[in-house]
Amino acid sequence: MSTTSTAGIKLKTRRPAFDATVELLSSMRFAISLLTMIAIASVIGTVMKQNEPMSNYVNQFGPFWFEVFNKVGLYAVYSAWWFLAIMGFLVVSTTLCIVRNTPKMLKDMRSWRENVREQSLLNFHHKNDWTSPLPRAALAQQMAQRLGHAGYKARIVEKEHATLVTAKRGAGAKFGYIFAHSAIVIICIGGLLDSDMPIRFQEWFMGKTPFAGSGVIADIPAQHRLGLGNPTYRANTAIPEGQASNTAIIPRADGVLIQDLPFTILLKKFNIDFYSTGMPKLFASEVEVRDHETGKTFSSVIEVNKPLIYKGLAVYQSSFEDGGTKLKLKGYPMAGADKASFDVTGEVNAATPLGKEYTVEWTGFRPFNVENMASQDARAVAKGEKLEDSFARGLRSLDQQLGSAAKNANNKDLKNVGPSVQYKLRDQTGQAREFQNYMQPVTVDGATVFLAGVRANPGDPFSYLRIPADDEHTVKEWMRLRAALHDPALRTLAAERYARRAMPGGSAAPANAAAGAGSAALRDQLAQSSARSLNMFAGAEAGDGKDGGPVGGFVAISRFLEKVPQAEQEKAADIFMKILNGSMWELWQAAREKDGLAPVEGNEQHGRFLQLATNALSDATFYGAPVYLQLDEFNEVKASVFQVTKSPGKNVVYLGCLFLVLGVFSMFYIRERRLWVWIKDSEAGAHALMAMSTQRKTLDFDKEFADLKEKLPQSA
Repeated sequence: MSTTSTAGIKLKTRRPAFDATVELLSSMRFAISLLTMIAIASVIGTVMKQNEPMSNYVNQFGPFWFEVFNKVGLYAVYSAWWFLAIMGFLVVSTTLCIVRNTPKMLKDMRSWRENVREQSLLNFHHKNDWTSPLPRAALAQQMAQRLGHAGYKARIVEKEHATLVTAKRGAGAKFGYIFAHSAIVIICIGGLLDSDMPIRFQEWFMGKTPFAGSGVIADIPAQHRLGLGNPTYRANTAIPEGQASNTAIIPRADGVLIQDLPFTILLKKFNIDFYSTGMPKLFASEVEVRDHETGKTFSSVIEVNKPLIYKGLAVYQSSFEDGGTKLKLKGYPMAGADKASFDVTGEVNAATPLGKEYTVEWTGFRPFNVENMASQDARAVAKGEKLEDSFARGLRSLDQQLGSAAKNANNKDLKNVGPSVQYKLRDQTGQAREFQNYMQPVTVDGATVFLAGVRANPGDPFSYLRIPADDEHTVKEWMRLRAALHDPALRTLAAERYARRAMPGGSAAPANAAAGAGSAALRDQLAQSSARSLNMFAGAEAGDGKDGGPVGGFVAISRFLEKVPQAEQEKAADIFMKILNGSMWELWQAAREKDGLAPVEGNEQHGRFLQLATNALSDATFYGAPVYLQLDEFNEVKASVFQVTKSPGKNVVYLGCLFLVLGVFSMFYIRERRLWVWIKDSEAGAHALMAMSTQRKTLDFDKEFADLKEKLPQSA
């Protein structure tokens, strides 16, 4: 830029705004600010799980903060526009630093710094002078020779009435600055090359949009697919055993993009080994790869940290999952007086209609579960604790044990509790509860029970309903008792039988009419108490819940006892529970009699079963499902999850890492030293003044100066 003065002379002027911008961008404070922001973003990306399903973030943060975090891109920090912008500014800032300072450094490295004066050398901290009998020229040659032996490059410069010997060593230390700053630029460029900017470019300018529906991958339209020319991506593909795939999925915030691959991967077999704790020890995939262009087919084994590299793509063994295990289950009603079981079939990752109101979404299957089944102290009900709290306490107690094998590998009580199935039961309104049921009974706190897990939210742990196993290790007897509890006729019959059995002398006839009338009244009263206890426990009486509907189980009993004066609550509770236990026993016998079965023997084993069954019936009021599905048979199908990456920036990053190592090594292990010897004539021969400097003063530098101070003045 130029202006014209009043004298007509053109004057060159600087552009202050542009120069100030360049100065800011290339300044150290600006670069440090960018690095600080990158560090903060990295902390966020480490603490907050990245690229999770959006529903998980909604459940974790709530609708309001979900939207706030989504707007600023915290769910995919490393591909957020602001993070990439910071990286871009860091590249610009560091590049300007290099462009501005490298020529100066290279010039200084080549420079001998000949324009020193004797007076300036006298101001150095590290200096020494001496007199030599040698002439000035001979002494200069001797100094240059001795400095060369000490590892210095020396040069003799004639001055007015004096000779200057200038020497340097370690000038390559400045390459450390150049290499380190170049490494930052190169690594950032490599990171940007491997970012999702090319994919975003295709979304912005080429009409590519994420696919949010469902269906066959081959039928997905072209606007949701990325071609073979896509320069960089990181995608996943899940392949069941015996099946093949020639596409991968790139997750986006509002769907997925389909990435076409130049080859087809056929998973022939998936192999997995486990530790005794149930944790995966080794998993590998035996695959067959067919090249689409050449038709070439070859076999390979992909293991963790041993990827398949082909045509510029790396196929990593990422994880494994269920590939569509075929399931056969037995269904039991959990509501009403119906106890008839029914068959259910399903496939993991698919859905099965259950009547007209529900759909079962099969989400997972595990062939075995190694759990820490160490016995724990029984949790007694604290004094004054409400009976409904026993449900939460009882269900949580098993959470202390299940899933703990991986947490405590040294525990000696690790047991395989068998297969389990996980599914969601969704109603017509879209509301769903998730369930996890074990196929075989397990022993918990000395009792053999079937575990039926339930949770309302995906982020919550499972709570477990304990259904006691009967003499045949099935749930049939509990299901029979559950159905009988909801049958008014059987409840009435059980109440009458309990009243007769509870009368003094059992059902024997009274000795006289007066006694008979009194006994009949007492029997009727006992029958009414028994019937009320069963009705209340079954939830057949009007409740005082929040919705005014019936309340069953121990919750109903607890609320009934709250109406009794506090001084009499303990006695009333003892009487009520005795009546309930006796009535439940008669109800069980009546149910077996109705089905044509012989009564069970009244022993300790059956008494323990009835106690556990009563507790489970109370807890079942919170189960929240119309059916209980018990796994009967399965045909396991494994699937391998591969990560397919195309990383053109990988080699660029490797080059940047090499530069970084060279730069750090140069800066820390190479020290630049400058030395000058000013020689002038004297009466005795020649007088020499030596001065030495370095950018980093260390003990080694002091030692080196002392050594040169001693050796250089020595006579030949």
